[in-house]
Formats: sequence, C-alpha cells, structure tokens
Amino acid sequence: MANSHGKYLVGVYDDDEVILHAVPKLRKAGVKISEVYSPFAIHGMDDALGHPRTRIGIAAFLFGVTGCICALTLTIWTMGIDWPMIVGGKDPISIPNYIPITFELTVLFTAFGMVTVFFITNGLGPSLVNPNMFDPRSTDNKFVMAIDLKGNRMTEAEITQQLRETGAEEVNIKQF
Repeated sequence: MANSHGKYLVGVYDDDEVILHAVPKLRKAGVKISEVYSPFAIHGMDDALGHPRTRIGIAAFLFGVTGCICALTLTIWTMGIDWPMIVGGKDPISIPNYIPITFELTVLFTAFGMVTVFFITNGLGPSLVNPNMFDPRSTDNKFVMAIDLKGNRMTEAEITQQLRETGAEEVNIKQF
C-alpha cells in the first residue's frame, strides 16, 4: 500500500479496461506499482497487481465455529446440566432441539466477527493520520496508479514514458 512518505509518480487513466491492461505491461517492464485507486472495484485488478488470494474465508469459518461451540455449550449447560427440564417427554440434552439457536449464534458470531475484521484490515477505525490522496478524481470518474519512485530501478522519465505508452492521459508527481 502506498502509505509511506515519499515521492510518487501518479498516472491518471480514463478507462478501467485501459488501466487493467496497463498494469501487467508495466509490471512486465519492471515497474513496481504501489497501488491502483478507482471509483469502483475492477474485476481482475487484484490478480493483475499480484495480490495474493484473500484468507478472509478462514476467518469467517473460525468465527462460525466459535459461534457454534458457544451456542452448543450454552444450550447444553443451561437446559441439560444447570437446570434440566423435561419438555414434551424429550431428554434434557437433545441436540436436535438446539439446532435453531446454534444456527442463529453461528451466523451472529460470523457477521460480527467479519465486520470487525473488515474494519481492522481496512484501517477504518478512529485514525489520527490523514490518508494520502493521490488524485481526488479517483473517487469520481478517474483511475489512478501510484508508483513509489524510491522502490523502482527505472528513472522517472522511463516510468513516465511507460505510463504514457500504456494509455495514461496524465502523469504527475506527488510528494508526501
């Protein structure tokens, strides 16, 4: 992510398809791209940037298992051990009776856990740091590619030329 202070070369694109095809070309040429900012998600951009597949499904599974275990523990303890009651002639510890609450708590724990993970991983909690805004139009109608100049072996002029060849309509330098 492009959060550190430094000098960045910013390429502004007009079309999502153009920037999607530009990323692999620039990476193949040896340009290290810090991040691509767009007003909406671009299908295939994660693969083009070389981001690894997300492991968020593992977190969801673990939250669900935790909710399931808590629900079963709660219902077995309260209805079968702490205060056993025979309702309708059924055993005090009858797992089929506990399925609705187990399902509900599994979904509840998963939902709350995933919202928490989302906020933490995206840095959406209270923050004292202002985020870097490479180009305000990236929230409206433009697609912005940020390239950290200190992390690249190519010169500024070479990267600028590469950006122009791949369809960038503007190339700017941004200092943070």
